[in-house]
Order: sequence, then structure tokens, then C-alpha cells
Amino acid sequence: MNAVEIGNQGLLVAAGLVVLAGLVSFAMRLRVESKLWIAAVRTIVQLGLLGLVLGWIFEQRNGYMVGAVLASMIINAGIAAVRRTERRFAGIWSSGLIAVTLSSVLTAAIVLTLVVQIRPWYEPRYAIPLLGMVLGNTLTGLSLCLDRVMSDLDEKRDVVEGWLALGATRWEACRPFVGDAVRTGMIPIMNSMSVVGIVSLPGMMTGQILAGAPPEDAVRYQIVVMFMIAGATSLGALLVGLLAFRKLVTPDHQLAYHRLRKLG
Repeated sequence: MNAVEIGNQGLLVAAGLVVLAGLVSFAMRLRVESKLWIAAVRTIVQLGLLGLVLGWIFEQRNGYMVGAVLASMIINAGIAAVRRTERRFAGIWSSGLIAVTLSSVLTAAIVLTLVVQIRPWYEPRYAIPLLGMVLGNTLTGLSLCLDRVMSDLDEKRDVVEGWLALGATRWEACRPFVGDAVRTGMIPIMNSMSVVGIVSLPGMMTGQILAGAPPEDAVRYQIVVMFMIAGATSLGALLVGLLAFRKLVTPDHQLAYHRLRKLG
């Protein structure tokens, strides 16, 4: 079974759904019509350009070129993860980038080399989409974890300083807060795994079925993707939580509250 191609007429019909969303905003006086139109135009332009670029990269199959694309994706994911937080500290950008890089590269490498067993590993039709799915979901977990650990150390600093004053090490005083932050970062992927196949059909599986792949094969790929995202999210949240902890609590077991600032 071949995939059904969507023509320009089909895209225009789909665009009518965005117009419907705009009408709802207008009728309810939500005042988001302009933002909605801008977002729709950006979607068309960005995905259109992406399609052209990916088509060219798929034809070239150049390892250096694929590596540059992957590096760009990772950097942008690290930036996006930090931008979603309400607080900042010196070194937060490098912490986010390190966590995103190590977690995404490790999990994607395991899947590409040991699970899918693609040769060469940088086959763009597999490497770019798989890493993109990992990054898109991992950065949400990282930002939630990062925001939670900073807010807890800020709002509950009296508790932390109390434990430190009683002789606790910095890890003993902060471990509950770091643990809660990592747990918070993992909530989205755990929720997704709990309802997948019952409430929702994920994009990876849906795309393969629409492209004509047997449902059994699509299910296997989706399972791999869900497990890959779970591993990357948990590792990334743990790394960014630990990096934030080390930045905000000194080796002398003192809370460096002065390093933390709230935006706005």
C-alpha cells in the first residue's frame, strides 16, 4: 500500500481549520488571532524549508553534513530547555547543553547502532528523525526538572540552610529536592507511556501506518522510540538536576543563593 499524497488543495482545506481556530478566538475575544496567523505562517515556512533541506541532505548522505545538522538540533534544544525556565544562574546555559547532548547522543547512538543497526550510523533518514524525536521530548523534561530544582532551592532555602547548619552535607540537604525535580521532569513521558495505544496513537506509529507500513512494524518502532525517549529524559533530567545542584550549593556546603536570579 502506497502513501496517499496530499496536494495543495488538501493543504488549503487543512488551513481552514486554522481559520476556524481564529474565529473561535475572535468570537470569545481571546485576542490571539494575530499570534495564531503568525504561528501558522511560521509553520508553513519552517516546515517547507525543512523539507527542501532534508531532501537535499538525504541525497548527499554526507557524514559531516549530517553531523552538522545533528549538532545544530542539539544546541537549539539546549537553548530551548533553558529559555522555558523562570530563573537563571551562572552556567545554566552550559548545564542545559551538556545534559541535552549527553542524554540524547547516548540514547540515539544505542538505538541507531544496536537496535535499528543502521550502516552507516549517520544514515540521515534514520539519524535525523530519531534524534529529533528524542530532543523534542527530552527538552521538556529537562526544563521542568531545571525549573523545579531552582524554585525549590529558592523558596525552601530555609530548610536547606537548616539542614546544612545541623551538619548535613550539601547532598544530604538537597537530595530530596533534586529527586523531586528529576521526578517532575519524567512525568510527561511516563504519562505518555501510560496511555499510548489506548488514548493516543503517537506520531511515529501514525506516520508509518499512513506511509503503508504494516501495523506490527510500526508498533515495534514506536515502542523503541518511547523507550528511547524515556531513557534520554531520565538521564537528561538527572544530569541537569545534578549540574544545577553543584552550581547552587558550594563544595563548602553553603547555599549560594546569590547566584540565583528570577526573571522579570
